[in-house]
Amino acid sequence: MKVLVATDAWHPQVNGVVRTYERLAQEAVPLGFEVSFLVPSQFRTVPLPTYPEIRLALAGPRAIARAIECERPDFFHIATEGPIGFMTRSYCRKHRLPFTTSYHTRFPDYVRARLPVPESWCYALQRRFHNSAAGTFVATHSLADELGARGFDRLMLWSRGVDTELFRSREIREFGDGPVFLYVGRIAVEKNIEAFLDLDLPGRKVLVGSGPQSAELARRYPDALFAGPKQGEELARAYASADVFVFPSLTDTFGLVLLEALASGVPVAAFPVSGPLDVITDPSAGVLSSDLKAAALAALELDRAAARNFALGFSWENSARQFLDNMLAAHHANLPKAGWRRRQKKTARSGGDRAVSLSCVSLGDAQGELRVHPEMARPYWSFKGWPKIFVGFY
Repeated sequence: MKVLVATDAWHPQVNGVVRTYERLAQEAVPLGFEVSFLVPSQFRTVPLPTYPEIRLALAGPRAIARAIECERPDFFHIATEGPIGFMTRSYCRKHRLPFTTSYHTRFPDYVRARLPVPESWCYALQRRFHNSAAGTFVATHSLADELGARGFDRLMLWSRGVDTELFRSREIREFGDGPVFLYVGRIAVEKNIEAFLDLDLPGRKVLVGSGPQSAELARRYPDALFAGPKQGEELARAYASADVFVFPSLTDTFGLVLLEALASGVPVAAFPVSGPLDVITDPSAGVLSSDLKAAALAALELDRAAARNFALGFSWENSARQFLDNMLAAHHANLPKAGWRRRQKKTARSGGDRAVSLSCVSLGDAQGELRVHPEMARPYWSFKGWPKIFVGFY
């Protein structure tokens, strides 16, 4: 069976969203699924204002339709609320095809950091976008609670995993012997990086990544090492060379870098906000405090082996199973009356007699168990008036 993921976040961008979907595609194959992508490089693009590293696709309805009909997917998942995401959503609604979405980014916070746009306007737009989906995947309990309070419906939990073979403890010190406090991620205003750079800490501050604030912050903080973007083995070596991973963001929905640091045996220091609160659930893995300096210094005293042991509980395989099970549950609970069924017969070629390996236990956290809300079993035939459907952890 084929899943088409429509995403405006793709290479050459380096971020958690791209890495998550790359790994999903790898893990889906043994489970009997093929994941293909609709991405900006398939269309003409223009740079995003204030963030030229990100390219926006000039994707019109006809171009999107041609790309979709070439893929002939069985399921649709929309990862981002960009041009490709909006055009794919329009295609699905026009043809009465169910689709799922993911809430990866707090765009209202990102926009507010750059433009004088009311936060409520941005949330209204996102709510309209996601509430037409059969299900919206969110990474954490706290994000689900927050979005539910803002009127988002049919929220389904999809956690993350980490490559514990690549990211592991190593006897290496690429940044010197003194205490090394590391940040990995975009160098951008929404990441609140100055809260880290302003800390009076012993040793050295190292930042791995790139973004629109890189040159400005490197000029203002000459004592910090801006090491630029790293991937793969080079990134893993950078993590393993640190003593504490400092995560100053107040807006991330999860923070995949938290798991990568922990798998490398590096304890975390972060603010007690959505994302870190959901990931750092064991005090042996990190310190959460509104005083980021105190958290960083306390994290220096934590055991590196305990941090890695905590990360070992997060599996990319279970994350992929959770994604696929959620997608099937959402689609089957909300099939349109006739059109989708007819289309299923036409596309049965992609399913065939292949075994599909799915397990209800895998719905839920990458570490946890599942219970599905009983309303999920009921059929719904209209995009309007659906009750809220929530897949919860127990």
